[in-house]
Amino acid sequence: MLDARFIGKLEGVEARYEELGARLSDPALLADQSEFAQVAREHRRLSAIVEKFREYRRVVQGIEDTEVLLGDKIDDEFRELCKAELSELKQREEEIQQELKLLLLPSDPNDEKNVILEIRAGTGGEEAALFCADLLRMYTRYAERHGWKYEELDSSPTELGGYKEVIVLIKADGAYSRLKYEGGVHRVQRVPETEAQGRIQTSTATVAVMPEAEEVDVQIKPDDLRIEAQRSSGAGGQHVNKTESAIRLTHLPTGIVVYCQEERSQIQNREKAMRYLMAKLYDLYQRQADEAEASTRRAMVGTGDRSERIRTYNFPQGRVTDHRINLTLYKLPQVIAGDALGELVDALTTEHQAAQLAEQGNAA
Repeated sequence: MLDARFIGKLEGVEARYEELGARLSDPALLADQSEFAQVAREHRRLSAIVEKFREYRRVVQGIEDTEVLLGDKIDDEFRELCKAELSELKQREEEIQQELKLLLLPSDPNDEKNVILEIRAGTGGEEAALFCADLLRMYTRYAERHGWKYEELDSSPTELGGYKEVIVLIKADGAYSRLKYEGGVHRVQRVPETEAQGRIQTSTATVAVMPEAEEVDVQIKPDDLRIEAQRSSGAGGQHVNKTESAIRLTHLPTGIVVYCQEERSQIQNREKAMRYLMAKLYDLYQRQADEAEASTRRAMVGTGDRSERIRTYNFPQGRVTDHRINLTLYKLPQVIAGDALGELVDALTTEHQAAQLAEQGNAA
């Protein structure tokens, strides 16, 4: 049975859920789409907790009703049926208690946001660039399998089909919660196609994971921004170098520079560049805040540092090893194809939740 303090917390969540539901039915809220989206997002997040809490109350009521029946004069056959049902109800009660504890763990306010991935080639030359392309396919196919939408914000392709860098926006509720542990250095060990003697080469790529920022998250003053229109470069046929459609944005206070040339329209490139710039600024501010709360970050899976080696993809042995949780899967083709990436994501999420529960238990 959950203690009174925990029940009180759940009742508070339920009251907030009901309050948000009432606000969503208020026509006045529709006038502010940004606020409506925030209220809808919180209402959706709390719904899982409320539904589980209501199931818990139904199970507890079922236990009480069954115990009353067992106290009455009933025939032996019915008594055995009641005992079996009571055993199942008590087992379910324990399961729901654990599920509720996980649901009430402190959530990352960015979890429900879209995510921007930066994938950059590290050591290894062209082989590192080809590995970037592999990682891009892994994440985009993972997104496709979840029905998520995605779009490239910018890229620097190489002649052999790799990328020096590629930036992609993945759009889906909860995308950040699923991909936030992917940030860091990814290492690949394999024989490059250009290697005549069959020697294994080690190359790296760096992945940065950023929640897409909203205007309420980051305010950019017009005076802090330098906007430059430039001619596109790279593949693009007659369009290249004939129109100044590419956009370069510089945030003067931080020196952050972003560039976008993916679209033929300067307006569209500017819009994409602004979204990318806002995400980079938000990520910078978040990391600064995290440094001020270093003790909290130590409880997380990894440090989130982009220089941290997090995973190795060993092609000769067909294995993928995540070094943060010492997990090895002999499913490299399935992981690279995006099919088995979810197993790594689930394991990392479970590890983080276990650390949070342990920390919560120590603080109690």
